[in-house]
Amino acid sequence: MTDKLWVVFLTVTLLTFPLVSVAVSPESHQQQISEWRQSRHDRLASDNGWMTLVGLEWLQEGENRVGSSAESTTKISGGAAEWGTVFVEGDDLRFVPVPGNGVLVNGAAASETRLIADNQGTPTVVSSGDLSFYVLFRESYGLRIKDKKAPALLEFTGVPSYEIQSDWRYEASFIPAEPGETIEIGNVLGHLSPSPVFGYVEFERDGETHRLLGLGDESSESVWFLFADRTSGKETYGAGRFLYSDGMPTDGRLVIDFNKAYNPPCAFNDYSTCPLPPQQNRLDLAVTAGEKKYRSH
Repeated sequence: MTDKLWVVFLTVTLLTFPLVSVAVSPESHQQQISEWRQSRHDRLASDNGWMTLVGLEWLQEGENRVGSSAESTTKISGGAAEWGTVFVEGDDLRFVPVPGNGVLVNGAAASETRLIADNQGTPTVVSSGDLSFYVLFRESYGLRIKDKKAPALLEFTGVPSYEIQSDWRYEASFIPAEPGETIEIGNVLGHLSPSPVFGYVEFERDGETHRLLGLGDESSESVWFLFADRTSGKETYGAGRFLYSDGMPTDGRLVIDFNKAYNPPCAFNDYSTCPLPPQQNRLDLAVTAGEKKYRSH
């Protein structure tokens, strides 16, 4: 995830894929969720996961000297004392490393090179030892800094979760959005991004009908939900959780499994720029399924 809204949307047209069957035995459901959780754990525990984020430094137009030296204007407290200079000229970014300092660009030695930001394609990665950075864009350009030996990663043992419960898996009613419908989604920096609304799901819990707005477009493989509920800020992360549907809708139905509700990257570090649930997705319901609050953050 980069964590930008338009990056996380995946591929396939509405009604192209068959809906995952809701008729799943308790044993099969337990196994499916257990495997999903293990895969999630492995991603978080990797040396390229969200646990490795250690910094976010905003760039200025013009020259930005990167490193830990007194002359550096963009600080990275590790690796080479002077990594080099990032030049920002509008939407054009380039990096000029200090010769002979061991800094690599996409894993190889390089001289002056164009930097690709995360809103322009696959970001260019600049590294020195266990540290690295790439450029992100959140209304302005900045360096996202990662450390393969970050304390958060070395201390990570897993995310607490509720017990797997099959009654939190729903074959929900699906209502398509109006063509071209969008919603402004805010993030933790206060920025707003227009995002395509794919549709809405409705499900019943304890005799009450609840409704969630889902994001996506005609190329998505799953519908994306950002939601908060009565557990938010108590048992679960205060800014809400994320959830993807199991496949796409068919015949007006969509499978959503709250056992797969998971924490956004901001639950694990202070350097992510996570989107926040829209007001429509603040449920008057305690969703006691999925990941709980990550206590160490």
